[in-house]
Amino acid sequence: MRGRQGVEIYIQVNGQIQEREVIDLYRANNWSSAEKPEQLLPALRNSHTLVTARFSGVLVGIANAISDGHLVVYYPHLLVHPEYHRRGIGKKMVEAMNAIYGDFHQQMLTADGDAIAFYQAVGFVRAGKTEPMWIYAGSEH
Repeated sequence: MRGRQGVEIYIQVNGQIQEREVIDLYRANNWSSAEKPEQLLPALRNSHTLVTARFSGVLVGIANAISDGHLVVYYPHLLVHPEYHRRGIGKKMVEAMNAIYGDFHQQMLTADGDAIAFYQAVGFVRAGKTEPMWIYAGSEH
C-alpha cells in the first residue's frame, strides 16, 4: 500500500512492537490505556492476532484480536495515528483480520463516535437489539 511520497505502508500480522511506539500511538489517539503500559503491552503481545501498519518503519496503526480460534473473535483495538487517517490504513488492517477470521461465526467489536461509520463501511452492523454493556476503567468514551 502506498503512503506519502510513494513510500509503502507495510501491514504485518504478529510482528514486533516496542513500548515507546505503542504508547506514542495510543497517546496520539487519546486512549487512556496509554497510561497503563504494564498492562497494554502484554495484552497486545498476547492477543490471538496483532496487526501493525508501518510507514517508513514508523508504527502508524495497530489492531488486535481476542479469539477462541474457531468460532468467535472480538476486536478490542484498532488505532491509526491521526496524521494518517483517511488513507485506507484501517481498512487494510481490517482486511488482514478478515483474512484470518472472515469465516468465523461471530466477529464482534465495540465502536463509538466516528468509528461507527468506519466499521459500517467495512461491513459491520449493529448487533440486533443488543445493548452495549461493560465495566470500564478508561476515560475516553
